[in-house]
Amino acid sequence: MKLDSDITNKLKEKYESIDQDFNVHLEGLYHSKPINYWDYIQTDALLNLQLPRTNFPDEMVFIMYHQISELLFKMILTEIDQVAKNEVDVAIFTEKISRIKRYFDVLTSSFSIMKDGMNSDQYNKFRTTLTPASGFQSAQYRKVEFASTELSNLIDKRFRDKIDSTSTYENAFEHLYWQAAGKDFKTGKKTYTLTAFEERYKDEFIRFAKYYKNNNLWTKFKKLPKSSQTNKTLVKAMRDYDYTVNVKWVMAHYNTANHYLNIGGETAEATGGSEWVKYMHPKYQKRIFFPDLWTEKEKEDWGITI
Repeated sequence: MKLDSDITNKLKEKYESIDQDFNVHLEGLYHSKPINYWDYIQTDALLNLQLPRTNFPDEMVFIMYHQISELLFKMILTEIDQVAKNEVDVAIFTEKISRIKRYFDVLTSSFSIMKDGMNSDQYNKFRTTLTPASGFQSAQYRKVEFASTELSNLIDKRFRDKIDSTSTYENAFEHLYWQAAGKDFKTGKKTYTLTAFEERYKDEFIRFAKYYKNNNLWTKFKKLPKSSQTNKTLVKAMRDYDYTVNVKWVMAHYNTANHYLNIGGETAEATGGSEWVKYMHPKYQKRIFFPDLWTEKEKEDWGITI
């Protein structure tokens, strides 16, 4: 098979545009090894990332499930990033929102793995070794929230009327809804779980939130022409995404936690020590990414019926 001259010329142009010697790169291609599935996917590394703390077999299920969830969060952030960095029309915006929603559909349905796929006795034993770690420490999910909506929509409902766009990032951060998972708002005292999370990610979160202030999905939507903002297909996709993330997925998580932590009619404390029922259930916080796309009645009933 002869080397295609058109491809050759394109490759020459590609490397010349970055001041690279085409022949050197061609020689490098000659010496490189053929790619295979296991090297490309890094299968060996991936399958050795599970480090259980006990000998209970279902702990492996627990670890791998959360690792898969983190990979899906990364896929979601990759899609959002493409909207943030580009001028997108209705068709592309709708496509990206629909993709993201499908990833959350997978996350929602996958909770059956956790709820019905682990032995309760094993779970309630190995979970004691996970203290003080908590699922609310998923930094990628927090970034999904920052990248989806304006920061004011992520404020704890109790303080939402007092925090607006003029508030500093530091002040807003201290009143984000998930702070309720690790803070006594009467005393201001934080749990170790929250303190450790902030030490690791707070500065990164604030930088991320600053970038997405004008590039989050909700803001980008509101920058579209008015005719695009009323596009029925796009509006439906936005509403579906909002409801899937903030009600369906959250309730699937809530029901799974309740399955294991509601023991004898009493609710056990989460590994991070949070009052997880009021922190997690959407009817309390009423987290809504795109509030103007919902009626007052729909917002009032948010999370009550599903």
